[in-house]
Amino acid sequence: MSLSPTLELTFDLIRRESVTPEDADCQQLMMKRLTDIGFTCTELNFGEVKNFWAVRGETGPLFCFAGHTDVVPTGPTAAWSNPPFEPAILDGFVHGRGAADMKGSLAAMITACESFVAANPDHSGRIAFLITSDEEGPAVNGTVKVVEWLQQQGEQIDFCLVGEPSSTEQVGDIIKNGRRGSLGCRMLVHGVQGHVAYPHLARNPVHQAAPALAELAATEWDQGNDHFPATSFQISNINAGTGATNVIPGTLEVVFNFRFSTETTDQALRERTEAIFAKHGLDVELDWNLSGQPFLTAEGELVNATLNAIKTVPGRDGSLSTAGGTSDGRFIAPTGSQVVELGPVNATIHKVDECAKAADIEQLSDIYAEILRQLCP
Repeated sequence: MSLSPTLELTFDLIRRESVTPEDADCQQLMMKRLTDIGFTCTELNFGEVKNFWAVRGETGPLFCFAGHTDVVPTGPTAAWSNPPFEPAILDGFVHGRGAADMKGSLAAMITACESFVAANPDHSGRIAFLITSDEEGPAVNGTVKVVEWLQQQGEQIDFCLVGEPSSTEQVGDIIKNGRRGSLGCRMLVHGVQGHVAYPHLARNPVHQAAPALAELAATEWDQGNDHFPATSFQISNINAGTGATNVIPGTLEVVFNFRFSTETTDQALRERTEAIFAKHGLDVELDWNLSGQPFLTAEGELVNATLNAIKTVPGRDGSLSTAGGTSDGRFIAPTGSQVVELGPVNATIHKVDECAKAADIEQLSDIYAEILRQLCP
């Protein structure tokens, strides 16, 4: 089968088993292609995580493609219709781990730059890549560390396009121009272990915590705004007990998360939560983890260029959204950069039989090239 340059590169990337934090030489492949068209590449590895920064051009506003070469584990490979690291086109869809999240986007970024630079060797402004192998994992030695390094160099990203799979039904129908914040907590509730037949000699942490957790679940934290849905509280895990049916547990562990809008702050959420626990008299230990603040890129040069490119290439109107999980855009936006996310349809990401429509991946390359034409003419 004859593949387009974008699909051929997508296949080459999928074949590499780059499960977090492994990169499996995906970045070497990308850097070789970028070096060939005049980019200067710098490897920035921290711990076991591989990252690179590449830039072309000397002066002017800086437009950056950002993304990740790592993928999530496949799960049981026997459940896949096609081996997850042996890419194939089935019924018009590229199948393989990373097809949608986000090796198809990475390939489209590279081929978009290749076609754009060939037609515009003396383009204005600068074009860059910020690529990591630590997005799907802890995200502590990846983009956040590269951003710190860039700030030490006095480098400022003006416009950033993250290749996350943002689309819902058709490529380009949804553009993420912001994300909610994410505040997680691991709570340990202390009780007194005992025999279920003698509850007066014990203190059941499950019984004690249940009313407080119910109150948290019923609380309206805010009403959201024009750009963000209301802040939500979700319990993701509860664990207690010894496994025996006749033992009152001595401790209860609860893991919960807030996805929060710009109508509140992480500090306010902590204070309100801790006040509820105090009201219910809980003996608790709280381990809070703020993994990202909310950010929003208002309509402006980058948003307009992206909307115009979608209108020009696939000929449809894109919509702006801040829904969904977090992305590495949360590390880039606080530097003052305008940030959007645009990638393939996200229906199969992280699933068995992950796939992306082949035509969408090819179209992404054209969309990305059109954005470059508008911002780096």
